[in-house]
Amino acid sequence: MPAMGEHHPAFEEYCECIFELLEDDVPVIQARIADRLQVSRPAVSEMIRRLETEGLITTSGLIGLTEAGEQLAQRVVRRHRLAERFITDMLGLSWTVAHHEAGKWEHVMSDEVEQALDRVLGGPTTCPHGNPIPGSGYHAPATAALSAIPVGSTFTVSRITEELEFTPGLLEFLEESKIVPGRVGVLTAASPDGTVTLEIEGRHVGVGAFASGRILVLA
Repeated sequence: MPAMGEHHPAFEEYCECIFELLEDDVPVIQARIADRLQVSRPAVSEMIRRLETEGLITTSGLIGLTEAGEQLAQRVVRRHRLAERFITDMLGLSWTVAHHEAGKWEHVMSDEVEQALDRVLGGPTTCPHGNPIPGSGYHAPATAALSAIPVGSTFTVSRITEELEFTPGLLEFLEESKIVPGRVGVLTAASPDGTVTLEIEGRHVGVGAFASGRILVLA
């Protein structure tokens, strides 16, 4: 059983999912939660009822988080992103491994371990993909979607939004292509559908419309 003040991992998963959808300005409806968590819509409907009963969400109009739900989500997201940073920075493992492992760590990490990770890592403000770590004092820079900048622009990758982390094979592609926060590139071509070509680290890489609209850059 969860300790006092803690919640069942399923509640944490759902609140985390809702938080991340809101973070990416995606309207939160049950179908999107089902797609993100890879569960059936009836299962989502049942969990939404339970979360509302627990006082963690609101369902008037779109689904949102209550203050209690927001606090729970931020705690889980913070632990997930600190774990990702530790797994990539300290253990040298890939983005994909970090994403999956952090999904386990976030539910079992104690306050002491969370604080130790933050200390060892030097108080990071973002995960390896550039998404903000709650409670870190992160200040968002002015960014634009990769698909929105003019051809010929030089850019610095700032953030790979959470939506892309759940697209099969995409994290591997972005990491292998060096489309990672801090890397500088040039947008060399763009098509009307949002597909772009960029040059980064001496390589020419094509990026489809779905990803180019969700990769945030400093231009």
